Amino acid sequence: MKQVASLQYGVIFKKAFSQPDIFTAFVRAVLGIEFSCDVVETEKSFSPPIGNVDSRFDLFAQDEKNRIIVDIQHVRSHDHYDRFLHYHCVALLEQVANAKSYRHTLKIFTIVVLTSGDKHQKDVLTIDFDPKDLNGNGVKEIPHKIIYLCPKYANENTPAAYKEWMDAIQDTLDEEVDETHYHELMIQKIFDSIEKDGISPTERARMFEEYNNEEHKQTVFAEGELKAQQTIAKGMLLEGLNLEIIAKLTDLTIEAVEELRNND
Repeated sequence: MKQVASLQYGVIFKKAFSQPDIFTAFVRAVLGIEFSCDVVETEKSFSPPIGNVDSRFDLFAQDEKNRIIVDIQHVRSHDHYDRFLHYHCVALLEQVANAKSYRHTLKIFTIVVLTSGDKHQKDVLTIDFDPKDLNGNGVKEIPHKIIYLCPKYANENTPAAYKEWMDAIQDTLDEEVDETHYHELMIQKIFDSIEKDGISPTERARMFEEYNNEEHKQTVFAEGELKAQQTIAKGMLLEGLNLEIIAKLTDLTIEAVEELRNND
């Protein structure tokens, strides 16, 4: 067993996947395309910003020979579907900003890795921009694509080409992996690069910062959810529903509903 830093932290995810050979192998596995790059940029942004939003791409690389851009986003947010659809469109718009045609010279792909799980509980979701007929057949006019990967829900039906990658990402979340379960050399390199003994003090500080920020966000979310439940409960009290029904419908305790009634 190997002790590793969790890939749920952005600083650790970037440390591993910003290595061009790892980035390239992952892209090839997920997209099934020929791809090669010498440099992987982190925190990539466009200047001036597109759409008046300073979008920042976690990991961004371009294959000059094959005319492909791929960005990989590591995310732990409630709005990841909308957020990274926007980011993907920003990358598309940047391509035509100074062009004479709307037709893109580059294929653009966005891979979003959801390490914290997702409400839909799907292992793989895609947004395919290619126009399709009423039978769902594409016409191969627009190659751009967004892929959302959620390692937590990888299963026997997950494509074998990248299931091992998803399993490896998920395996790191408890900060311990059995490296003998994995055959892909680049996955072994990931484990080596994020081994706990090799994490720098600066990287460790960034991990603590991310952890504290996540704790704060969860607290704010919980407080907001509680206020919403209380508002709904107050409305039900005004309608004359009994305490047991209100408690069941709002997930509040009977005591909490009774306190709301007494305080009004």
